[in-house]
Amino acid sequence: PPSTFSRARAMASSSTAQKTWELENQVQQMDDAAIYHWSEEEQEAIFQKKPWKEDVHFFKVVKMSAIAMIKIVMHAKSGVPLEVMGLLQGKVTPDGTFIVMDAFPLPVEGTETRVNAGAGANEFMCTFTEACEKIGKSENVCGWYHSHPGYGCWLSGIDVQTQMQYQQHQEPFCAVVVDPVRTCASGKVDIGAFRTFPAGYTPPDEGPGEYQSIPLDKIEDFGVHCKQYYQIPIETFKNSLDNTLLELLWNKYWIDTLSSSPLLHNRAFCNQMVQDCVQKMEQIDVKESRFRMVLHEPKKRKEEHALNKVAIDASKNAGEQLQGLSSQVLKFALFQGRKGSNSGGFQTSGYQTSAPMES
Repeated sequence: PPSTFSRARAMASSSTAQKTWELENQVQQMDDAAIYHWSEEEQEAIFQKKPWKEDVHFFKVVKMSAIAMIKIVMHAKSGVPLEVMGLLQGKVTPDGTFIVMDAFPLPVEGTETRVNAGAGANEFMCTFTEACEKIGKSENVCGWYHSHPGYGCWLSGIDVQTQMQYQQHQEPFCAVVVDPVRTCASGKVDIGAFRTFPAGYTPPDEGPGEYQSIPLDKIEDFGVHCKQYYQIPIETFKNSLDNTLLELLWNKYWIDTLSSSPLLHNRAFCNQMVQDCVQKMEQIDVKESRFRMVLHEPKKRKEEHALNKVAIDASKNAGEQLQGLSSQVLKFALFQGRKGSNSGGFQTSGYQTSAPMES
């Protein structure tokens, strides 16, 4: 029957999309023993030794469960355009690795620019931790996450203060930031992990890092505090016990993604990015740059030029729109398309894609 065929085709599409998502986010299969091994003595020894006091870059990587990552993205997406906040559960290893096993949301009311954990959230965190201990879930709270809807993964001034307080009283602790809007626009999870430097520490000047697209109204906040923390790479993993949970979570994730059009869902974000590019171009002082060339000042690297940065932002925005258009065409072909009898393409209700022309 057509309905059975449609369900089978939808299940196959969901499975293919899940595999594509795992490839794009580089989800690696890991051994169960390495993930679920827990030693209270080892964790206590790390806490007593406090190696992060001697080496500010002690923590080198964050290994995050694919289940935790999907839960974070779904929570962040449900709060758009407001910021949301939650906590991470896991452990640390003697070689400086955060292993994040799970994540849970906090009952926090955020705004479009900030989110803070109040007394109610702290009480909820204590109650949740006690409940986990009662059922034998031994992982500690090892970090927090929050969302930056539409303006990238970095720490603002308030985020830096929050992370510094956590590192003073609840070490070891890391901060994770996710952008649900850019995640929906690009298909790849836009996420980052961070640690702040101790008070009074001045990091060495490493020169310009990788360019990050940040809205014009956030650049000042980013520039003031960008030297107070460093980014930790995130690696995503899954194991044999995660597959069933991942499939159940993926069904909801896939349905939410399937039922919304990126072109419509991210329309406001696209308009905002275009306006931001225009404002950045208006601030470029062409006369000043020509004057510097006359004085024969040292030539800037290509990626340092303001115009080149605007071009990167514009190209990224165009690529995300093209991907959204491609996914929309694919949905038409999968769920509304039918073979035309006289044409070489797919016909849909009010939409038609012609077959490629022969040379």
